[in-house]
Amino acid sequence: MTPSRIILATTLALSALPGIAQTTAAPPAPEPDYTLTANVGLFSDYRFRGISQTNKNPAIQGGFDFAMKNGLYLGNWNSNVDSAMYNGANIEMDFYGGYKMTLGDFGIDIGGLYYYYPGSGVNNTNKIDNFEFYVGGSWGPLTAKYSYAVTDFFGIPDSSGAYYATLGASHDFGNGFGINGSVGYQGGLKNGACVTEIGGSVSCSITDYKIGGTYTIEGFVIGLAYVSTNRDLAGYTDPSKNISNGTAVLSVSKTF
Repeated sequence: MTPSRIILATTLALSALPGIAQTTAAPPAPEPDYTLTANVGLFSDYRFRGISQTNKNPAIQGGFDFAMKNGLYLGNWNSNVDSAMYNGANIEMDFYGGYKMTLGDFGIDIGGLYYYYPGSGVNNTNKIDNFEFYVGGSWGPLTAKYSYAVTDFFGIPDSSGAYYATLGASHDFGNGFGINGSVGYQGGLKNGACVTEIGGSVSCSITDYKIGGTYTIEGFVIGLAYVSTNRDLAGYTDPSKNISNGTAVLSVSKTF
């Protein structure tokens, strides 16, 4: 056998052995410096801290999120709202930014959020807006968040200092199925920020809770949740409606 044939035969034999003469795997792609995502959803009701913001009517919601590799982020989120509830505004626009980081199994999120209602304040009514600082944490399936209003709470004079604390949990069963739940407490309400219930009683705090499930298919998230509070509040457009009692909320959403 000639030397060239010996070399060819040896090469073929080695390539047939597992783990020998294999091509080196390509290194993983580097993490991008930033990501930009968008989201949109249709909801049978817009519940904010357990209270309907659309007089128990459907809502179209969506926004954008810009996140940097170093943990800084900015975002915008929008939804239609009941114009009678917001003194002439029929859109809520939220602008937020902050910093996220991880410490082992723990996640930390610190930032600020501005609630803007363009068109509110018609007919000499209060212009409605709100700015809150927040700090949140996560550990596995558990989440917690604390928000503190540094401006008048949604335009109500002398009401800064209102706060909202929430605890949540979620579980992924696989095959697209998941479950989630949360309980929240709105406290620090004072002066005109205290709520008057159907029947005339006045309260300066609200507790809300939610339990729901999701199913993800082809990138679409289908959700069904039961949402309620411990208060009975009359609607603005339709005072005969209780906008804080228990209701089922059906949703379909997608992130791009």
